[in-house]
Parts: sequence; C-alpha cells; structure tokens
Amino acid sequence: MSFKNILIAFSLLSSVPAFAEPALEQNTTTETIIEANKTEKLPLDVQRIDQLLVQKETLQKELSDNNIWSKIYSNYHTYKELEKQQIVLDENIARLEKIKRKTQAQKEEYQNAQDTKITLLGKLQLLEEYEKDPFKKFLTPPEITAVPKVDSPFALISAVSYREKLQSDMEEYNNRYESLYHIVEKFKEKQLLLKKLLKLDPLNIEFINEQQDTIDQIKTFIPVLEIFKTTKNVYSKKIDEIELKLKNDIQREIQRTMTIGGIILFFLFILFFIKHFVKKYMSEDERFYAINKALNISFVSILILTLLLAYIENVSYLVTILGFASAGIAIAMKDWFMSLMGWATIVLGGAIHVGDRVRFVREGVEYVGDIVDISMLRMTMHEDVNLTSYMTNRRAGRMIFIPNNFIFTDMIANYSHSGLKTVWDGIDFVITFDSDANKATQIAKEITKKYSKGYTEITRKQLNKLRSKYGMRNTNVEPRIFTHIEPYGLKISAWYLTNSYATMTLRSTISIEIIARIQEEEKIQLAFPTQSIYVDKNVPKPEIGLDTINPPQGL
Repeated sequence: MSFKNILIAFSLLSSVPAFAEPALEQNTTTETIIEANKTEKLPLDVQRIDQLLVQKETLQKELSDNNIWSKIYSNYHTYKELEKQQIVLDENIARLEKIKRKTQAQKEEYQNAQDTKITLLGKLQLLEEYEKDPFKKFLTPPEITAVPKVDSPFALISAVSYREKLQSDMEEYNNRYESLYHIVEKFKEKQLLLKKLLKLDPLNIEFINEQQDTIDQIKTFIPVLEIFKTTKNVYSKKIDEIELKLKNDIQREIQRTMTIGGIILFFLFILFFIKHFVKKYMSEDERFYAINKALNISFVSILILTLLLAYIENVSYLVTILGFASAGIAIAMKDWFMSLMGWATIVLGGAIHVGDRVRFVREGVEYVGDIVDISMLRMTMHEDVNLTSYMTNRRAGRMIFIPNNFIFTDMIANYSHSGLKTVWDGIDFVITFDSDANKATQIAKEITKKYSKGYTEITRKQLNKLRSKYGMRNTNVEPRIFTHIEPYGLKISAWYLTNSYATMTLRSTISIEIIARIQEEEKIQLAFPTQSIYVDKNVPKPEIGLDTINPPQGL
C-alpha cells in the first residue's frame, strides 16, 4: 500500500468511531455489570481516583505514542467492527428490498443504507490487509540470504559485511520482540489500574468498557507474543549457527592468506637477494638484464602456481574450462595469441636477445636499432644513428615497438646474433679510366686493413665458435677490394669489418683518409659527372675515360 493510500485510510478511519462506539458499548459484558451492582456502594475516594486517572493517562499516552502494535490492533479491531456493521447493514438492505411498495421514508432509508454500504466497503478495502493475521508481517523474521562462500581474501570483505548484516537484522528483530513484550506489560499495568478504579467506582461504565477492551487486547497479544518468542528463538539459533560457520571460515581463510603471504614474502626476499648478489658481482649489463628477466619470470610463475594450488580446489575443472575457452580465445585474439607464440619462439629459440642490433622492414620502411626490451607481446627497439637513418629515414632516436608475431611474417635481420658484434661495411669511389687502378686498389686495401685490424681478429674468433653451430664455409675476415667497370670510370669497392653498433664512425674515418691519399697521387684522378656547354660551336667528340653526363649510381 502506498503512502498516499495510507493517508486516505487514516482519514477515513477518523469517522470509524461513529460506527464503532456503539459496538464497544455492546461489548460490555453482563457479568461485569451484575458484579458491579452487587458491590457494596461506598463513598467515592475522589483524590485516589484522580491519582489513578493521572497514572492511567500517562500509561495511555505511552501506549499511543510510536506504538505500532497498538495501531495494528486498532486497525484490526476497527476492521472487525466494520465487518459486523456490514452484516447488520446487509440484513437491513435485504429487508428493505423485500418490500415491494416502499414508502417515501423507506426509500430514503434504503438509499441511505446503499450509500453507507459504499462508504463501508471502501473502508474495508483500505483495511483488508488486517482481515487475517495482521501481525504476520511483523512476526516474520528478516530473510536470510545465501551465505557467502569464503574461499579467497576478497571474500573476507563480503563475509564480514554479511555477518554485520545478520547481527543488524537480529538486533532489529529483538527490538521488535522487546517492544511487543513491553506493550503487553503496559496493558497488564493498565488492567490493574482499571481494576483499582472499578473498586473505587464500580458503576463507571467507561471504566468497565475500557477494562474489557484492555482484556481483549491482552488476549490478542499474548498468543502473538508466544509465537513471536518461539520464532525468535528458532531464528536466533539459525543466526548463531551461520555466524559460527562464518567465523570458522573467516579464521581459516585468514590463516591461509597469512601462510600464502609468508610464502610470497619468502620468495620475494630470495628474489631481491639474488638480484642484489648478481648486480654486485656481474659487470656485463646484457647478462644482468637476461638474468633479471629470468628471475622476474620465475617469481611470477611461482606466484601463479602458489595461488592456483591454494585457491583452485578442482584443477581439472579449470583445465576443462580453459580447453573450451582456448578455441574462442585463439580466434578472437589471434594477433595477441600469435604475439605470445612469437615471444616463446624468441625466448626459447634465442634468435633475438635484449641488446642485439636488428634491422626490421615493414611496408617498405626500414628501421635499424637496438632491442632494449622483450615483453610477452612486443619487442621495444631504440632507433640509433646509422647508415639507414642517414641514407633513408633521415631521422633517428625513436622508440619502435615491434609485435612479437612479426617474427613469423616479416624479415628481421640481427646484426649481433650469437655474440657476433661485427658486420661488413663498404666504401665505393670511382676513378677515371686512365688512372692507376692498381695503386688505387692498394691504397684502399692498406687503409681498410689498418683501421679494421682489431675487428678482424675479433670476428675470426667469433666465427670459429659459430662453426660448431652453423655450416659456415666462407670465413675470410680480411678486407676485400673489388674493381668494376662503370660507364664513367672504374668503381673501386672496399669492404672491411667494423663494429655493428658504430659503422658510421669508422666509415667516416676511412673515407677521409682514402680521399687524402688519392689526392696525393698524380696518376689517380677521381671521376665524377661533369657538363660542358658549347655556344655556336660543334660539340667535340668526348675522349674515353673523361667527362660523361650519366649520374653516378649509389652515391
């Protein structure tokens, strides 16, 4: 029933005493009146009566103020009185309907009875919830919802909250019982006061009726109180049982959480101790990074395994779920799944390590840099200043993120695989056809051999180690000089070994010295494209090995 309907009900009930009052007078038992008539008439003790009336008034006010039980009883009593009035009214209407020729007075009486019945039915409809068992709603204990399962540290919060809710519901239900018990005791006090008043004034009809009404209320509330007491005991025992179980579950979960926390802290201490030891006694940054990464992965694996064994009661159930979910995951997250597979291939295969210099090509764009991190989904590359950035990209220093699944679909070149930290680099220059080619070749070989001598020895040792792993045939590490005929001269290509991470530095040094040595030689002339413009003259036939208008290739 809405708040508006309740207001309407109470407004209509304000007119009930006009109908209920005669009925209350009729409830005065004949035995009480006879007993009062038999009582010896004594002079009234006015002062004593006034004192008792003051006590009764105070008691009545306490019963009326904020007393839901008295209000429920009042509505219930009103409903029963209205039902009695409806029976009398229906009998009167039935009697008038039997009269075929009604007088004007009978017609008015019939019409008034019909109007009264409509009003009466409206009141009964508003109070229909009090027709049967009006105290049921207040006697019913709060609903006990499903008890949470304490199987994880996060479930402790819901368990404690649920326990507090149970205690709050139980407290509210006990307060409800105490209020009913208090009301019954007050009614008994009121009955004693009325009994004393009737001794002083035995013929007071008001006291007799009020006493009878109080007795009726006590008779109504006593069974309700007994039912309430039984229900409260049953509800209390059930709450105690649930609270005891929750308490044991919470204690068990706290102990398990503390045990798991202790294990994790122990492995965490071991992890930091090993990291500190490795960092203190290991000078190579690359090896320290690899060991640090391996330690982190091992710790995470142990952590996950510990949590799985502690909180998953049925491991086979988890395996079954993962089996059904793997197909959907593989389709919906194909790239993510392939990146994980790529990470496993990179880590287990050892094709790429952190610190390696790699060349990565994607959609025709080249990127050369150093791998600074390998995660489960991607590799992170720091782009360095190198020949590719100089000749192609014209920018460097960017952080390039390479998904691990690209290792299956794109070409990735490793400049420093398996400890091989040198690469072949070449410098080309062109001399005229009439230049001393042998002398130019000798100069290029001397200079490249001079500056690449240290890298040559390092490469020789590294290749000897790789022979057991790869079928390597050509292991010549000395500088190589090649001479080719080009349309505008002889191209001399000098190849030498250099540091994979610093090709530009040595290339610059060798280039400067080659140019300086060639400029000192009179028999060697560098060839380069030139143009001649003739005005009003015939173009002479060009001599072999001199100027040409063809642009150089590769410069």
